[in-house]
Amino acid sequence: MAPSERDGERILKGIPVSSGVCRGKILIFGKSQHCIPAHTIGEAEVAKELDRLEDALVQTRQQILEIQRKVETAMGSADAAIFDAHLLVLEDQTLIDEVSRLINEQHLNIERAFHQVAEKYASTLGAMDDEFLRERAADMRDVTTRVLNNLLERPHESDLRHLEEPCIIISYDLSPSATALLDRKMVLGFATDTGSKTSHTAIMARSMHIPAVVGLQDASRQLETGQYALLDGFNGYLILNPTDQTLFEYGQLARKQVNLEERLRDIRSEPAVTLDGVRIVLSANVEQAADTEAVQACGAEGVGLFRTEYLFLNRVTMPTEEEQYQAYRSVAAALKPHPVLVRTLDLGGDKFLTHLQVPQEINPFLGWRAIRFCLQQREIFRDQLRAILRASVEGNIRLMYPMISGLDELNQANALVETCKSELRAENIPFNEGLEIGAMIEIPSAVLIADALAKRAKFFSLGTNDLIQYSLAVDRLNEKIAHLYEPTHPAILNLIKMTVEAGHRNGIWVGVCGEMAGDPSLVPILLGLGVDELSTSPSVVPQIKFLIRRLKIGETKELAEWALTRESGAEILARSEALCRQVAPSLFEN
Repeated sequence: MAPSERDGERILKGIPVSSGVCRGKILIFGKSQHCIPAHTIGEAEVAKELDRLEDALVQTRQQILEIQRKVETAMGSADAAIFDAHLLVLEDQTLIDEVSRLINEQHLNIERAFHQVAEKYASTLGAMDDEFLRERAADMRDVTTRVLNNLLERPHESDLRHLEEPCIIISYDLSPSATALLDRKMVLGFATDTGSKTSHTAIMARSMHIPAVVGLQDASRQLETGQYALLDGFNGYLILNPTDQTLFEYGQLARKQVNLEERLRDIRSEPAVTLDGVRIVLSANVEQAADTEAVQACGAEGVGLFRTEYLFLNRVTMPTEEEQYQAYRSVAAALKPHPVLVRTLDLGGDKFLTHLQVPQEINPFLGWRAIRFCLQQREIFRDQLRAILRASVEGNIRLMYPMISGLDELNQANALVETCKSELRAENIPFNEGLEIGAMIEIPSAVLIADALAKRAKFFSLGTNDLIQYSLAVDRLNEKIAHLYEPTHPAILNLIKMTVEAGHRNGIWVGVCGEMAGDPSLVPILLGLGVDELSTSPSVVPQIKFLIRRLKIGETKELAEWALTRESGAEILARSEALCRQVAPSLFEN
């Protein structure tokens, strides 16, 4: 639904992050513009100021632990784990040391020194290309705001637990800790000026089943408390003064959505089988061990991508082999007998360990990243491989390498795995001798030598995000050229076809774990090209399964064969989407 304004209505468009529709009065919730006091202190006051910081850090830690406890009780450990990153900020010795240096050298008061250093860190994160890391800037500001409030002995401003009537919250931003404490009986939904689908605030809104829209730009400044509005969390609209006709139409939408959600729940435990009997493996992508609850809840058949680099980020020390082993083993044990595909470190680009001294690169995405990084940082790679091998004793772990561009990289990585196996045998540490090892296909050169790679791998996993970026020379985060990022570009479809055919010629299966796998409009094309597995975020799995169970492989093959003869990506997308709407119209009625 793309509403057009009727008499008296006003429509603001943002990014939908949590589905649902609500209506009611809005409450503008803005952070008070407290200025941070700035003054110089004497040498004798330095120690006292640092003691004040230590007390504020302890107080903040207690507050966050209390929030985490409440979230775990109300929503489960997966959502509570979001606050682990907040706690790590308080233990970041690099940050604390820099504050200490600043106060000793410049004799700034502790509030100004802490704010200056923390804001520098947050601004650096906020400027990164990786969306996950950009969103961690909001987490850091949430924590540092609490620390500053405790230093200044003022109440934390993000407490929305004491509302007097149900309302829709409109704010410049909402921190994860503020979202966690929302009273779901009083908060109908919320909309913010900033944010994205991957922010912790958005993740928590989905877990709490609160309609939410982000990216409204300046709604918190335009609107006033008490105005009546309708919030559309499906499509990202905030409609001021909705007419009776608009309310009627959205009432119908809400009823249809309830019916769809009931149907999705009914097939949660059913397999992803097409109408003509072809079984598609439908898996989920995860970033941490706590995500297993979401995998089980969505009806996925295991994990098609475990992004292990997030075990290494947002921390001040390297995870030990034992720590990694416990994380991998816990996921495998929780999801048995379903497979868990563990991707080795995809560090580099804009994801580097904070304590590694990494030289700046002119083009980091074409530089020292992923398998290239691991093959030069052998001790880091060795610890991870040993941890994965040890966890493989659970019997359902598979291993795959990211960013393979040539045969030499695959051979070197496999040789190191064999070395680790020999070490474990000598130490009498058990592992799965038959551990399957695959390669991610994300670079055009890998597609062109896919036959050679397939002879030395047990499976392929197509990382379509990077494959599209590298093939079309398009940075999808660059707004000037983002329109050129085209999954249905004929060149991309031919690269996928070549990969699938090479894999099948050599007797191995081929999956897709990039964003294409989670886009219903593209699923028919992927199935028609012969893909064996799709892996996407847990929240999307039910919709993809619903669609697969209404498709026939025969019609998807016809679509793919037709698409491979076309010259226009837009034409291909339109026909694929038309097929989806034909077989599963309820998925597109929002």
